[in-house]
Amino acid sequence: MARIDSFLRLVVEQHASDLHFHAGTTPLIRHDGDLVPLNFRALSEHDSRRFLLEILTPEQREVLDRDQEIDLIYELGDIGRFRCNLFQQSRGMGAVFRIIPNRMPTIDELRLPPSVRKLTQLQNGLVLITGPTGSGKSTTLAAIVNEINKTTNRHIITVEDPVEFVHHPINSVITQRQVGRHVESFAGALRSSLRESPDVVVTGEMRDLETIHTALQAAETGVLVFGTLHTNSAAKAADRIIDVFADEAREQARGIVSVLLKGVFAQHLVKRASGEGRIAVMEVMLQTVGISNLIRENKTYQIDGYLQAAEAATGMQSLDGCILKYIKEGTITLEDGVKVATYPEQLRRMAAEIPEEA
Repeated sequence: MARIDSFLRLVVEQHASDLHFHAGTTPLIRHDGDLVPLNFRALSEHDSRRFLLEILTPEQREVLDRDQEIDLIYELGDIGRFRCNLFQQSRGMGAVFRIIPNRMPTIDELRLPPSVRKLTQLQNGLVLITGPTGSGKSTTLAAIVNEINKTTNRHIITVEDPVEFVHHPINSVITQRQVGRHVESFAGALRSSLRESPDVVVTGEMRDLETIHTALQAAETGVLVFGTLHTNSAAKAADRIIDVFADEAREQARGIVSVLLKGVFAQHLVKRASGEGRIAVMEVMLQTVGISNLIRENKTYQIDGYLQAAEAATGMQSLDGCILKYIKEGTITLEDGVKVATYPEQLRRMAAEIPEEA
């Protein structure tokens, strides 16, 4: 048994999400978003190196020596699987381990909007899950893949770095590929996926022009593509996709995105008022004639206002509207909600108007 295993067991036992293990500091766990120090000494450079190198294969050590960091999955028997990033920092070696639940998440358990389920039934197009680091994008994607796997007969290809949730075929065929192990890059995996008769392609972070261009090509040729971006809103997601193109190609890119972008879910995690876990609050933008026109005419700055005024029947919602709903039903507190709100002061005013009996 590796020495780090006892710390990882504690993460599971405490229902925490992460272990931070850095030279120069006491080990910490992240519990419902907060970092909590463990009752252990501050780690020396020698401590961290001894604990962390113990779990690496010779090949992984070579990658760490070459790149000064490495992403990997660490499996701990029946305790769980952990996504791990090892890296060099000013005080020595460090690592962050994130637990990957053994149980597959579902759309209902995560309380995702009904429009998420509707978009899993599309035959083609691009759907984006966005949010800051640690906002639950991977979990949402896993629930989406699980839903498609259970309800349809399709070929699903995932491209990940590393593979997190392991999906087993139910009604669909699932191919999971890991960057650096099964394929060299996200863009390369997306290109090859087009020759593998896919119905659904799920890709990790869409960072560069080649990956984004290939994802749009796939969506254009009849594939349903899901991807993630590190943006805080639907409008910024559309801008990010378009801005990777050269100036002379952006007008054409706007036209393509206005047609292919079927939906954007921009999410944040907020503590539950009960103190038991966190819940995703989500902005939802779906393709409509109005949204498509705003994207094509380079008026994405108006999307926030469009979502604020959207009626519930459209399936769309603003982030603040979702937060207010959860405040009304007592799922989250006002103080936690305003931390991620688009318009905090406006949210406070609306929350103050909630009747006491609500």
